[in-house]
Amino acid sequence: MVQNLYKQKRSLELKWQLEYEQSGKYTLNMVEIDNAIKGVITEIKAEERKIADRQNAIENAAAQVSVAT
Repeated sequence: MVQNLYKQKRSLELKWQLEYEQSGKYTLNMVEIDNAIKGVITEIKAEERKIADRQNAIENAAAQVSVAT
């Protein structure tokens, strides 16, 4: 999932760059692309936070296991 988001972000960045090269200036379309990139970055951060939370839960669960004597 995160890899797809990174690919989507890169695709938007390339689209932004192409738009800039074609027009030679900052356009309204580039503003929309910037906003889309910001949205994807927010999604990436949320996904990475979920992954980190799961990893922390796994590590903490393993530390709490005890052997009955």
